[in-house]
Amino acid sequence: MADAPILQLENIKKSYYLGKQELPVLKGISVNISKNDYVALMGPSGSGKSTLMNILGCLDSATGGKYILNGLDVSRMPDDDLAAVRNKEIGFVFQQFNLLPRLTAAENVALPLIYTGINKKERIERAEAVLHKVKLEDRMHHKPNELSGGQCQRVAIARALINNPAIILADEPTGNLDSKTSHEIMDILDNLHSEGNTIVLVTHEEDIASFARRVIRLRDGVVESDKLNSKHLLAQ
Repeated sequence: MADAPILQLENIKKSYYLGKQELPVLKGISVNISKNDYVALMGPSGSGKSTLMNILGCLDSATGGKYILNGLDVSRMPDDDLAAVRNKEIGFVFQQFNLLPRLTAAENVALPLIYTGINKKERIERAEAVLHKVKLEDRMHHKPNELSGGQCQRVAIARALINNPAIILADEPTGNLDSKTSHEIMDILDNLHSEGNTIVLVTHEEDIASFARRVIRLRDGVVESDKLNSKHLLAQ
């Protein structure tokens, strides 16, 4: 199972304001996620899971509490520092793929490396190696409009892996895919987990959450439950 916490949330709160009126969304979330954990984050609309995902991904900051990511206190970091941490420590996989249409699969995967100072030849070589990992070696020079939805999501997963991030954050990664393709994508995430990657999956689908080893459910801005997945307990 997992060892040292790679992600620690201590009493995380988030409020928005309409004039002087405070609208609390997260009301004190405390969660630890360890290295090589595989967590599904679930909750109904309005539960706070999208807000929590944005904080986990360093796309937004909490209004209270502490967030330690891979040993760094990111709770009060200025935006520039937060962007650097985000690029280095977090690999994102989005429902909409977020690929640039004029770039090939390999060029899309290599994008996060532009900010690291690695030359273009090495960036593309590293991108091609990661595309082998997601079984897209025969499509690496195709553009997104020449790929299926499932292939585009594989490109997005490869892009998430390119910096060897501390955590892969997948937000509804199968939301735009049919059932068969969804399960193929989840099999890829399963393999990445078995290779030692830490994955946090945001989903509203129970069958997709069943791939995770642990399910955290939010309701009304608090953790309603945090349980190991019984399916995987039985398989041990």
